[in-house]
Amino acid sequence: MLGKTAGGLYWMFRYLERAENTARLIEAGFRIALTRSNDAESEWKSIIVSSANQAAYEALHDGYDSARVTDFLLREATNSSSVLSAIKSARDNARLTRTALTSEVWFAVNDTWMLLAKLLKDPIPVTQLSGVLATIRQQSGLVRGALYGTMLRNDIYNFCRLGTAIERIDATARLIDVKYYSLLPSPSFVGSRMDNVQWETILRSVSAHRSFRWAIDDDFTAPAIASFLILDPRMPRSLAFCAGELVENLNDLGDEYNSRCVAHDLADALLAKTTKRDISSIFDEGLHVFVGNIIKDTSILAQQIEIDYRFSG
Repeated sequence: MLGKTAGGLYWMFRYLERAENTARLIEAGFRIALTRSNDAESEWKSIIVSSANQAAYEALHDGYDSARVTDFLLREATNSSSVLSAIKSARDNARLTRTALTSEVWFAVNDTWMLLAKLLKDPIPVTQLSGVLATIRQQSGLVRGALYGTMLRNDIYNFCRLGTAIERIDATARLIDVKYYSLLPSPSFVGSRMDNVQWETILRSVSAHRSFRWAIDDDFTAPAIASFLILDPRMPRSLAFCAGELVENLNDLGDEYNSRCVAHDLADALLAKTTKRDISSIFDEGLHVFVGNIIKDTSILAQQIEIDYRFSG
């Protein structure tokens, strides 16, 4: 496969996943704001910081509140990571790689763009925010369903899945980092009922509340929830699951092309960091430090995938 085509497929699904994960990040901020109102500005700032858009946001705004933050993350044209920008980029990449896609995948992406472009034409009132975020998540799911249901399991599929997994592991790590930065008013709340409720908020933002109850024989405590989000390979948005997806799809590409690249070793190392641990050792290391290292390692791996498979060539 041409590197340019591989890159288009990879980035199409990165952008689709980014749009969904931005919606989930906004939902986390919205839920947190409902449970705590004593320092709303700091809480909304933490959402921007976790999205890696602080400089771009502060170039446009001189303060943080729900209306400006949500509009920036949903609709801002100068923000390349906004939902509207990400969906447009996904559609552009789908057009470039259309001959590699089934008609179902193309139509799902195109329909998603047309729907969200209309839905996000104007600022979203707070009363409609929950419904809009749900629509963004649902449309992303429709595209994934078309991919799963109609595409051959070949290198095209592998590059699509790599894009999703790279973006998802980064997003879950950033959601966990939101917890570290903004949820606790002071260290005295660690282990308290407020701490546990706020961890449960993060669990809900990744659609894992019911899965946790099914899978884990424990209460909604910080260690149990953090372990589920980081280490449980059964949970599709956990760091361990996403790292496993990266290894699996890179290995499939290695078999397809009869070659092993630097990215394979980086993915193996990332998987080891999210599977050969227990949550106590991660808390001892420092949750923020651990998550920060995962974000950094994921970024390095993403860059290496582009180099190894010559996306710019």
